[in-house]
Amino acid sequence: MSDELQQLEEWLTPLINKLGTKERRVLAREVARDLRIANRDRIKAQTNPDGTPYEPRTELRGRSGRIRRKAMFTKLRTAKYLRIKTTADTAEMGFLGRVARIARVHHYGLRDRVERGGPQHQYARRELIGITAKDADRIADSVLNHLTPPN
Repeated sequence: MSDELQQLEEWLTPLINKLGTKERRVLAREVARDLRIANRDRIKAQTNPDGTPYEPRTELRGRSGRIRRKAMFTKLRTAKYLRIKTTADTAEMGFLGRVARIARVHHYGLRDRVERGGPQHQYARRELIGITAKDADRIADSVLNHLTPPN
């Protein structure tokens, strides 16, 4: 995947450098918005960027039975928490505040407390943010659409 991103970057850099600062910022915002939508839909589908499904939740508090809530990260995938920040040179997408810690724990599969003062748990790795081959194509299409003049 990184090879595809490298090729995309080499192809797009000369085209983007020809744009003015304001146009680059507008383009960066469009690309970031498209990526946020793509990642939101992927989180909703409960899949990693490589297409594998998220590992299901485990019962942590010793209760028996199944977990009733099926979808994970319903609030994290909203625009309120999945934020974009753009400048003329960069487009960033990520989580802010307290939810950033929660997202980091799940994204990297870290060990954290279940609740304040509660037991620690090793969380499964669930990649929340990533770029797929389809996203790279979407970025290229977005740049081409931005650069082509309307008829």
